[in-house]
Amino acid sequence: MPPLTAAETYLQDFHQRQVGVTSAAFAHLQANSPAGSWASSYDVLTSLVPSVDTPLSVLDLACGDGHLLGLLAARRQPQLQLLGVDMSEAELAVARAALPASVWLQQGRGQALDVPDASIDCLVSHMALMLMDDIEQVMREIRRVLRPCGQFATIVGRTFLLGDVNEVFMRVFKPIASDALPPLRFGDRRAGSEAGWRELLDAGFADVEFDDIDVPWTPTPAALWAALLDTYDIDRLDDDARQRLRSAFLDAVTPLQAGDGTIATGWGLRLVRARAA
Repeated sequence: MPPLTAAETYLQDFHQRQVGVTSAAFAHLQANSPAGSWASSYDVLTSLVPSVDTPLSVLDLACGDGHLLGLLAARRQPQLQLLGVDMSEAELAVARAALPASVWLQQGRGQALDVPDASIDCLVSHMALMLMDDIEQVMREIRRVLRPCGQFATIVGRTFLLGDVNEVFMRVFKPIASDALPPLRFGDRRAGSEAGWRELLDAGFADVEFDDIDVPWTPTPAALWAALLDTYDIDRLDDDARQRLRSAFLDAVTPLQAGDGTIATGWGLRLVRARAA
C-alpha cells in the first residue's frame, strides 16, 4: 500500500483522538430537503437502500464508528450483507464492538478497496469522499466493486454553517487562519460542487442526481463553539490561535442570538446519487 499522504496522516491521527465525532455531530439532528425530512443525514442514505427479501450487499466506505451500518443492521433483513471500510483502527474498534458479528469490517482506503469486482449492490458514504486524496482513483474503485446498475450515494459538505453564522465565522476565522493554520489540502475541490461531481461521475455512472440537505440546529454560542472544536481546521490551530478565535467568534455572534440565547444555524450538506452504468 502506498504511504499515507499528509492529509491522510492527519485524519488518521484526528480519528484516533476523536473517535465517533462524526456521528456525534450528525446522528441526533434532523435532515431536511425539498424532497422530505429524515431523522438524520445518516437516515437519508439508509432510506436509499432497498428493503427487500432477496440478497443485497451494501458497502459503507469510510464507515467510521459504524453508525450507518448499525441503522441498516437494525432492519434485520435476512439476506442483507453489510460491509464497512475505514482507514482508522480506532473507529473500526468501536464499530466492531457495537455491530453484529455478521457485519464485515476492514481497515483500508478508498483508493484500493480489498473487495471483489462487481460484488456490491449499494455503496454509501457519509461525510468522507470530499476529504479523500486521488478522488479519481477512489471513483474508479467504487465503480469496480459495484455491480452493473448498482447504486452509489454519498453525503458530502455543501456549506460549512447555515445562515448568517457562516459569514460571521469566516470573517473572524480567515485572518487568524492566514497567520496560524499550517497549509494542508483535504481532498479534491471537485467534490465540493455539482459540476465537479458530474465530471467525476462522467465515466462509468449514469442518472446522476443531487439534493441539497440542510441539518438545522439552534445551539447556544457555547454549544456551537464546542462543536466547532471537533472540526479539522480548528483542531489544527495551536492553543493561542484557538483561544483568539474563540473570543472573536463568541463576540461576533452575540448580535445573532435569539431571545432564548440560541443561534439559528446548522450544517449544509449535499446528497449525490448515481447508478453504475
